[in-house]
Amino acid sequence: MRILVLSDSHRHIANLVEAISNEPTAEIIYFLGDGTYEMDEVREIFKEKMFIVVRGNCDFMDTVPLCDIRNVDTCKIYASHGATENVKLSYIGIKRAAKEQMCNIALFGHTHEKYYSYEDGLHLFNPGSIKEGSYGVIDIMENGVMCFHKNLFDIK
Repeated sequence: MRILVLSDSHRHIANLVEAISNEPTAEIIYFLGDGTYEMDEVREIFKEKMFIVVRGNCDFMDTVPLCDIRNVDTCKIYASHGATENVKLSYIGIKRAAKEQMCNIALFGHTHEKYYSYEDGLHLFNPGSIKEGSYGVIDIMENGVMCFHKNLFDIK
């Protein structure tokens, strides 16, 4: 199963559309906040996709949840923008939140910086900012999980 991970669009809807178009095999699209209002328009374009959206610190007055926890294929995923876990200071909060929920993948944005680590059974993944062209892809396969970064501007 392929998952597309996007965050921090900050009104750059064309980048959202391009990233989703570039990953036609992605079955699920996570959007990790700071641009949730743009997702209504994107959902209309890609009606066949499943979208999981969480609110960021710049998504004022939006009612989508601050985090999402769910089983996806063989994994349990914790998704948050990262502001409430203070990811700009350290990753301790997001790791703790994911571990408390017994998740093996934790997704976050907020810093606009790509990040990936695997430690103690937890994949910690930040796709970077789609505003700057950065996004993430997760492949959940029979033999494990692969997380990797892509950039819109490298593809052309």
